[in-house]
Amino acid sequence: MNKFVMNWIIGVMGLLLASLGPAFADALEGQTSSADILAGSDASDWLKLDQDNLLYIELARGRVVVALSTSLAQHHVAQIKALTREHFYDGLSFYRVIDGFVAQGGDVLETREIKNAKKKLKAEFDEPKPNWLGFGAMADQDGYAATTGFMNGLPVGLDEKRERAWHLHCAGAFAFARGNDADTAGTEFYIPLQPQRYLDRNLTVFGRVVEGMEHLQALRRVQPAETAEDDLGETILSIRVGADMPESNRSALEILRSDTQTFQQYVAARRNRPEAFFYFRPDYINVCDLPMPVRKILDAAE
Repeated sequence: MNKFVMNWIIGVMGLLLASLGPAFADALEGQTSSADILAGSDASDWLKLDQDNLLYIELARGRVVVALSTSLAQHHVAQIKALTREHFYDGLSFYRVIDGFVAQGGDVLETREIKNAKKKLKAEFDEPKPNWLGFGAMADQDGYAATTGFMNGLPVGLDEKRERAWHLHCAGAFAFARGNDADTAGTEFYIPLQPQRYLDRNLTVFGRVVEGMEHLQALRRVQPAETAEDDLGETILSIRVGADMPESNRSALEILRSDTQTFQQYVAARRNRPEAFFYFRPDYINVCDLPMPVRKILDAAE
């Protein structure tokens, strides 16, 4: 096929898509928005977050709440709980905060004693596929995984044969840093301020921020200190497991379940926004661009 014919075909296809665009937009307008879908959801569409799998990071500027994975990287989950329960992080800091990259916290000067937790962990970059109860797959193509979706509110990737699974480096992911050797993670954690998907399956993600991400975005930008006289960054007042805290001091939260029709409707509404404000609708959404709704439970006793 010569270049002239190819350009003619491309031109005709462009005119056809342009002619269909307004009709496609008109068909979408008036459909239910994502906000209305959530407003009309049932109580059964929401999953109450277990306090035994919530971390509360207290900063001078506010509280950050992290939901820990309940199916993947369970050795890392056990490690962060052990460190938290021995108050390892109290008084340490977010010592590495880089624009567009990560906020990293822990013991930059390596002076804190580890009492009951492990000094190093075996990597859990990806794992055999667990029981996928609660997994909601995304139909959209992804450049880093054959299949992506959400499980209990956390973004997940699957390999092409669906034999391995891992959590994704979306903004707000909670992961452990490491050295060059795979099995060197131990105490230092980081939270991406923007998606860093190239890190998927290279470090272990085992949670995600569900409240207070704005406090992390506002942290003072700082590079790791070399001495105690250098800027150590903003102080971590404390980190606690929700189950260890007085009930009055917890955040009672629930997240949209990903195994429901409401979730699929929500994804569709975010993929092609039906609101009149939008003129271009790409019929696509990236897994990291889908905000998983989290809301406070008005009656925590329910």
